[in-house]
Amino acid sequence: MPFNRLKRYPDLLELAHLGEKERKTSLRGIFDRDIAENDAFSYRDCRIYPIKTDGKMDMDREFAHLTTEEVEEKGECGEITTHRIYEPYRSERLHWIRPHVEQKVNDSDIVVFSVKERNQRKRMDIVRTYVYNRTRKYVIVFEPQTRADNRAYYLLTAYYLNREYGVKQIEKKLKIRLTEIL
Repeated sequence: MPFNRLKRYPDLLELAHLGEKERKTSLRGIFDRDIAENDAFSYRDCRIYPIKTDGKMDMDREFAHLTTEEVEEKGECGEITTHRIYEPYRSERLHWIRPHVEQKVNDSDIVVFSVKERNQRKRMDIVRTYVYNRTRKYVIVFEPQTRADNRAYYLLTAYYLNREYGVKQIEKKLKIRLTEIL
């Protein structure tokens, strides 16, 4: 497990041989080092905060968004339920967030853009800012926030575009981007 803490971008974390408990411990160590315990966690001079739950910073929820994906299942009576499951492609790239946020990725075509999109859960339009690594097919998603003292971001998620529609979907968003990055 400690060997994963030595991994650097663009290497991938080695998780396949670990049991669920060991894998979670390894990933949590990287998450804590790079995000939860990183007092300088900011992007373009804007502080990055985790998603809030009930008005409080929720590091466990943030960790889940960065290492799992939401899936839908149809029940016996036809009802659809959602839950989160381990996602290996996100997880093996967890340590990629920090170098992208610190803008230390020099081997890739990086595109940063903001786009207004519909949030189906909130039933309203919101702005999201994307850090899109075209070369490595990797995306980090922020939600810009305006606070009384400064601008900030919520870190929503980060993922590898491993689905066949992933790159197409991001490129479509890129075509309707806002003129300025929020």
